[in-house]
Amino acid sequence: QVQLVESGGGLVQAGGSLRLSCAASGTIFSINAMGWYRQAPGKQRELVATITSGGSTNYVDSVKGRFTISRDNAKNTVYLQMNSLKSEDTGVYYCNARVRPPNYVLTPREFEYWGQGTQVTVSS
Repeated sequence: QVQLVESGGGLVQAGGSLRLSCAASGTIFSINAMGWYRQAPGKQRELVATITSGGSTNYVDSVKGRFTISRDNAKNTVYLQMNSLKSEDTGVYYCNARVRPPNYVLTPREFEYWGQGTQVTVSS
């Protein structure tokens, strides 16, 4: 079993910053891609940013230049630095990870896991 534990959400004024963290623990051989998604009230969950094990990143257009995703592979942790926050960034932010179990070499299969979500509220 693998658990993803998020932290760092909260209430911030527009223009402010927050840093989200997500630590993965459990039976892990390695982690391929990690990412952050968000869901605003009444809307579908959307991709915010992803990062591969090699450090390649991808962002949704609305956060480019304001958010930075990074990871510490030794700690199985992914971060999301959010600057210049806007009211439209409000939502529940979920961590996602594609995990390779200890038997991955014999059975190359990845499993997808989600965190419980952390609330980010940006007041205007």
